[in-house]
Amino acid sequence: MKKEKKLLIIGSGEFAEIAYEYFTYDSEYDVVGFAVEKEYLNKEELFGKKIVEFENILKMYPPQQYYVFVAITYNQLNRVRRRLYRKCKKLGYNCASYISSKAFVWHNVEIGENTFVFEDNTIQYHVKIGNNVILWSGNHIGHRTVIEDDVWFTSHGVVSGYCRIGAGSFIGVNATLGDNVTLPPDTVFGAGALTVKSLEQKGLVYVGCPAKPLGRTSYEQFGIEEDVKDEME
Repeated sequence: MKKEKKLLIIGSGEFAEIAYEYFTYDSEYDVVGFAVEKEYLNKEELFGKKIVEFENILKMYPPQQYYVFVAITYNQLNRVRRRLYRKCKKLGYNCASYISSKAFVWHNVEIGENTFVFEDNTIQYHVKIGNNVILWSGNHIGHRTVIEDDVWFTSHGVVSGYCRIGAGSFIGVNATLGDNVTLPPDTVFGAGALTVKSLEQKGLVYVGCPAKPLGRTSYEQFGIEEDVKDEME
């Protein structure tokens, strides 16, 4: 595969390493380096590529020539990844998405920017996936489902048809949603949880089968304020 697009990965942790591997061996992108915010810069190289200060990327990697991918996990209920993604957009960058060649993605699926789809995902007819979404391996996303921005799926979730996953949510391993289920924004839906009914209140943690509120909010779970604001500068 020809490497016609140059890519800078934002991050230097485990997910950044995985993103480097997948983009390098299964995409049209050539990874040229990594960037982290100055306070987190504790090494100079990764895989022989330079790690630079995020604050300097505009001069070193102009957006007219480079794409970026924000490889940050679900820290602070996806807020860190969302903040850096939005900063990159404000700086004028196009954000790359990765779709594994070993995923099944129907031809009319819509997928946004800075989204990462691992192997063995099945994404069916007319699914819509927003920006800054991570689908780890082995999920089933049923027809006409909508996944809003900044969502993190772990592995082997089953989402049936006509569902909606609210922005900022976290979906645990082996979670199951029946048809026509809506999860509100900032939902934490625990490992093995199951629901066949839509949930109503945003920002709660649900566990069990059938899923019940755990008794604390997702904001408490992740140690953040509900009304935390993203830095846009």
